Amino acid sequence: MADVDVKPGRTEAGAIPGRGSLIWRYAGDWRGAFSGRAILLLQVAHPVVGAGVAEHSEFLEDRWGRLLRTVESTMNFLGYRGEERGRREAARLREIHKDIKGVDAQGRRYHALNPEAYLWVHATLLHGMIETQRLFGTPLTPDRERVLHGEWARLALALGITERHIPGSPAAFRDYFDTMVNERLEDNATVRLLIELDRRPLPPPPRWPLPDLAWSGVAGPPTVMLGRMGVGCLPPVLRERFGLRWTPADERRFRLFAQAMRAGDRVLVDRLRYSPIAARAMRRARRGR
Repeated sequence: MADVDVKPGRTEAGAIPGRGSLIWRYAGDWRGAFSGRAILLLQVAHPVVGAGVAEHSEFLEDRWGRLLRTVESTMNFLGYRGEERGRREAARLREIHKDIKGVDAQGRRYHALNPEAYLWVHATLLHGMIETQRLFGTPLTPDRERVLHGEWARLALALGITERHIPGSPAAFRDYFDTMVNERLEDNATVRLLIELDRRPLPPPPRWPLPDLAWSGVAGPPTVMLGRMGVGCLPPVLRERFGLRWTPADERRFRLFAQAMRAGDRVLVDRLRYSPIAARAMRRARRGR
């Protein structure tokens, strides 16, 4: 499998999102947490990504640390802390993925910079932004989707993904995404592990001051709710492939919840719409305008 063809010219042709971008608006929407479980399963269901996580990630030993580092990295390369920091993070991500390679349990060679796999992880970002708004916010108009796709494509170039691998339009992206879901994603050991871990809360965070039982009471209900939201956000074909139970009653509850969230979107003010990091970046950008 070939590595991503990373060239200085390609990187410079890309663009880190900034003030006024739709990526800032939609990636910073806290309602993306509802689809977060689904996005993670989509990523690791790719054979290369699943193998890389299984053999190279330390998330089982340090789940809170891994989660916080992922959030930090994402906020950086999305430009919420400035373009220069975003470009440094994009370069760092390419560098650390160079050594993630090996042979998976089925004897298939893999490399994290395999173009298909590297693009797929980035593709789940665009899919997640669009789906979050479709389900829980205000669905994107065709014009907005074209603008968002263009920003996402330029960010892909900044991450070192070559142009020939990037779907050239929203329609091409939808075809690409459906093909990947239907023909490429698999039920692998990492998918099974994440599904199993999702049935119980994270361990208490560092310096949690109360007994573990208190943490279970606090974290248990949100864990169950976000887990069911994640299953609901998966393409039906993947729910079936992963053996995830989803009844007509589950679908009705999911649709009612999504309908309520869409109704609330009409009156949701910006300071309640965005994650703290995204909201701070937007305030700084407005002050510096």
